[in-house]
Amino acid sequence: MTDLLYSETEDDLRAAVRSLLADRADAQTLLGLIEGGSPYVPGLWKSLAGEIGAAGLLVPEKLGGQGASHREAAVVLEELGRAVTPAPYLTSAVVATETLLALDTEEGPVAELLGDLAAGRTVAVLALPLSAGPGAALGTPSGGPAPSARTVTGVADAVLADVFLVPRADGLHAVPAASATVEPQTSLDLTRPLAKVTTAEATGTRLADADAARAAIRRGLLAGAGLLASEQLGLAAWCLEETVRHTRERYQFNRPVGSFQALKHRMAQLWLEIVNARAAGRAAADALATGSPDAPLTVAVAQAYCAKVAVHAAEECVQLHGGIGMTWEHPAHLALKRAKADQIALGSAGHHQDAIAALVGLPAPA
Repeated sequence: MTDLLYSETEDDLRAAVRSLLADRADAQTLLGLIEGGSPYVPGLWKSLAGEIGAAGLLVPEKLGGQGASHREAAVVLEELGRAVTPAPYLTSAVVATETLLALDTEEGPVAELLGDLAAGRTVAVLALPLSAGPGAALGTPSGGPAPSARTVTGVADAVLADVFLVPRADGLHAVPAASATVEPQTSLDLTRPLAKVTTAEATGTRLADADAARAAIRRGLLAGAGLLASEQLGLAAWCLEETVRHTRERYQFNRPVGSFQALKHRMAQLWLEIVNARAAGRAAADALATGSPDAPLTVAVAQAYCAKVAVHAAEECVQLHGGIGMTWEHPAHLALKRAKADQIALGSAGHHQDAIAALVGLPAPA
């Protein structure tokens, strides 16, 4: 039976991550960094990945990781979502790491790269658009002459990458960032920058053949989509808590605005949605952690639901804050932009709804 409750270890991990983010990556710090051109907090990834050990949660101990599971990684992502933290955790510590774990990890470049990722020494990014979901076409041409270079747009956290995992017709390649061209792109979510990545066909180290690469990438994208639900859960929970706090302190007609029945109903409805999102997100993390055969279905359900809840929570946060919610100085806009960007990350809600229909044998609407 699926256990949706948090363990003591998970609560301790949550407390450590929340304390670090409150100390190093509060909202005003992020807003200042974004105005300066880069949202990434100097030294934060080293503390999160290396000192707390969050980057190696999914990596077995024999490869230098923590030997934990997707449940613990989900807790980290909840806290990163709450703070809308700019960090390559989802892209590197989850998607790229899970992709590599699906390959031969006994020895060679895969094991070495996993050790570097677990220690926080290296950031790896899968060279696919952030919008690519489980089961998406990988765009690896076959037949005919190989192109001299491969360009992918919309790659998240590419500017921080030390290594790109590049799918090609003959398999998966690890390409050093120094051998690639990275061009920043304008993104809606200011806390998760996107870029166009171009890699020459002759560069990099081949990690797996084409069949193994396809299976590994699907596993990486599935884990990313499942744990993205936890990020969306954390974001939605912060939006509700911040809205409740504000409406308790904001007075109109000599009464706190939170006492007005219409606003109570809206916040109560949002609370119910977040409770459901927590159940869906935790179920997805547990299914991934236990290797459940129902993991693809559980992940699709979590993403189809949690993406909409996060957007609704962020919209309510902006609206119920009134005028201050519309300003740059309040972080509500960061939450809304992250929620909207996450809505199409690792597969849109429609993509996951189609996956649900296929997995349970129901024909999708024409």
